[in-house]
Amino acid sequence: MCGVIGIYSKSNVATSLFYGMNSLQHRGQEATGMAIDNGEEILRKRAMGLVIDAYTEESLRELAGNIGIGHVRYSTAEGSHDYNIQPIMGFVGGETIAIANDGNLVNYQVLRERLEEEGMMFQTTNDTEVILYLITRYYDGDIVAAIKKTMKVIKGAYSVTALVKGKVVAFRDPNGFRPLVLGRDEDDVIVASENAAIEIIGGQMTRDIGAGEILVIDETGIHSDHFESEDTPKNCIFEYVYFARNDATLDDINAYTFRRRCGEILWEEAPCDVDLVVPVPDSGIPSAIGYAQAAKIPYGEGLVKNRYMGRTFIKPTQKERDMAVKLKLNPLGDVVKGKSIVLLDDSIVRGTTSRNLIHRLREAGAKEVHMRITSPPVKYSCYYGIDTPNRKHLIAANQSIKEIEENIGADSLAFISMDGLARAGKKSMDNYCIACFNGDYPVDPTVI
Repeated sequence: MCGVIGIYSKSNVATSLFYGMNSLQHRGQEATGMAIDNGEEILRKRAMGLVIDAYTEESLRELAGNIGIGHVRYSTAEGSHDYNIQPIMGFVGGETIAIANDGNLVNYQVLRERLEEEGMMFQTTNDTEVILYLITRYYDGDIVAAIKKTMKVIKGAYSVTALVKGKVVAFRDPNGFRPLVLGRDEDDVIVASENAAIEIIGGQMTRDIGAGEILVIDETGIHSDHFESEDTPKNCIFEYVYFARNDATLDDINAYTFRRRCGEILWEEAPCDVDLVVPVPDSGIPSAIGYAQAAKIPYGEGLVKNRYMGRTFIKPTQKERDMAVKLKLNPLGDVVKGKSIVLLDDSIVRGTTSRNLIHRLREAGAKEVHMRITSPPVKYSCYYGIDTPNRKHLIAANQSIKEIEENIGADSLAFISMDGLARAGKKSMDNYCIACFNGDYPVDPTVI
């Protein structure tokens, strides 16, 4: 999971990219980069760390140009290294192409090996470079044709923004796994992973970029094309469960409303006789509000969040996740002491966070700690951009609900049902990728 943004404007875009990337920081905190087309060349700045630390006023002034793309990154299988920071650039026929991607290719390794056999030398270990190499291979001046030929070869999840010859280009995989939206600010055109990146710079989201859609934005306007495919849209359910900001509206589903509805439905499916409903911030807050309102049980802030900490799930190592949980969330003893509480969280992936929080809430004086989870058990690895490459890391893949309950130390544990999840989204589960719950992969992860 990463965040991308692209802006076509009549004025300099570096500052707007900076603010837009800040609003996407929840999608990746390891590295950031932007590329700017100034009419003569593409300028680029990349750095490890947060957006706020990567750029100064002086560096943004130096990145002068009215067309640009930006990226925030968290690593999956490729590892956290500076050579993997995006956007990445390639050169073909005297032209420069820069691209940034959110997603994972399932056939990355075999494509890379084939390219290496043909003499290609790679400078990164991420699959975005494979996409770039294929585009430059097929590019003869028609970027849409080159992208279509590339999309015939690559398999998996990708939402891409690119710079090429005075254009911002955006395209999304035929399943639409990862989000990509389009917006405007007067004459400016913006594409981004989420609507917040558009709204924060004064624009307004106009629509989602469709699954398999290819957009070219240049001085003549916005041009849309489509890659013909038999695949059907399968938006990642975890975008709504966890990843997206609460204010994100993606493919007609608002994340906050979805999460609040999950809490209401979970109360119907798994009521709990407690004194207080407590969320695990931030994505657990709407569901806790929904649960508390449906149950008519008081809502309380029993965990205080360190706002300067990033997301613990997307830390690259288990040791970092363990430390980050302690730094990020601290029990509020005056609220939970002597009370039985129900803790609302969006998911249990490895079990680390839940076990840690329950233990610390008991130390803070909570009499009982029950857990309610607003997604079904995560039993299968994701190959489309979430950092769960091996099922051995997934607690629900190896333990029953009762065993998980005992493992994390909860007085009781319940997950929302698949039917409940469908009711929350007001769509059939056929519209979503739910492979992490049932192992039904829309794109075969073993494809070659």
